[in-house]
Order: sequence, then C-alpha cells, then structure tokens
Amino acid sequence: MKTSNANYLERRSEIENYFDRTAAQAWERLTSTAPVGRIRASVRAGRDQMRDTLLGWLPADMRGLRLLDAGCGTGALAMEAMQRGAEVVAIDLSPTLVQLARDRSTTLAPNGSGGSVQFLSGDMLDDALGHFDHVVAMDSLIHYDTPDITQALQRLSQRTRSSMLFTFAPRTPLLAAMHSVGRWFPRTDRSPALTPVSQSVLRLGLLRGIGSDGWSERRCERVASGFYTSQAWEWTR
Repeated sequence: MKTSNANYLERRSEIENYFDRTAAQAWERLTSTAPVGRIRASVRAGRDQMRDTLLGWLPADMRGLRLLDAGCGTGALAMEAMQRGAEVVAIDLSPTLVQLARDRSTTLAPNGSGGSVQFLSGDMLDDALGHFDHVVAMDSLIHYDTPDITQALQRLSQRTRSSMLFTFAPRTPLLAAMHSVGRWFPRTDRSPALTPVSQSVLRLGLLRGIGSDGWSERRCERVASGFYTSQAWEWTR
C-alpha cells in the first residue's frame, strides 16, 4: 500500500512479523480441529461464526464471480467460496500462513463447481490483483485505526463491482477490559493490539470517501465469543 502514514507501515510490519514468525504455529493449531485451551477455543468458535456470517452474505452460487479474500490467513473462507464456483484471489501478509492454506486446499475434492483459488503473499491493496465482484476482509483491518481502514476500503472500492464485507473491532467497555487482561499473556501469545473503532465515526469516513461513488451500508452483525469480539459490516454499490 502506498501511503505516507508511518503508523500504518509500522503496524503492518508488526502484523506480518507476528503471523509469519511469532505465532504461525499457534495459528495453524487454532485454525485446525486440534484441541486448544478455553481462551483459544472461544476465539476459534467466534472466528467460525464470523466466517459463516460473511459467507452467508455472499451468493450461494458464485460461478462466474471473482472474489478477493483480503487477509486470507489459512484459507478457510477462500476454499468455501471456491467450492461455490468463485474465482478466488486469496492474499495475506504471511507467506507461512499462505503456504499452509495452499497445503490445506489440496485436500479438497473437486465438486464440479468450476471454482478456483490462487493463494498469494503480499499486499491486499495491490492494484495488480485486478477487479472483483466481491471483497471480503475478515479480521484483517482490526489492527488499524479509522483513517487507515477508510483509506483501505476506498482503494478496494475502486476495483469492486458489487460488495465489500469487512470486520472491525467495535469500541465497547467489555472489549477494552479484555484487551487489558490480554496484556498479561506471554508475549509470544499476543497478537498486535486491536484498535477499537467507533462505528459512527467509521461510517462518516466511509460515506465521505465512497458514498459519492454509489456505495452504501447494508447488513451489520456483531459476533462475541469469549475473547473474540468483532463486527461484520456489508457495503454495496
């Protein structure tokens, strides 16, 4: 992403380092069916529910549609969209997680849908990725502040025909308390700090940034499961 925002670049470096080096094995386990502790189990359940929510907002039949999975992680959402017939470009900052996604995708049996998935490591905002019918950014913007989220979605909107589905960390007292407790976790178990966002402020930024191009908000749903809290938001053209 081309930006003069030093804070964004610093945060991006922290995220890449965490997911590609510090906690790659932890995330491999979290996104599998292996037994995990109570806290991680609540995060796993929350992420599963969030992924189901976002998939529920996408067409059941995606043949002929192109999807960007922006921040694909280990690829669960991308592979489901592929099974629906979508042409999926799945990209993440972490080469380690992307390789894990590739490995897991080889276990899927063809279902006749004609879908495909291309896993890449790099910048989800890269213009070279092309144009899409739908963009999904599940928990890939939650570490950034409101101006950076707005800027990212504005750039993605210029290459998106139908909808953008994304999540953000809602600003709530409970979430703030959980983040405070999380500081006591061992450093290797901590992800980069989430940045709680005011939905009303984010809405104003998006209306100013992409509203004039015909984008408007649609469905919104919060998922709260133990130590996982995230809010899904749908914007359509």
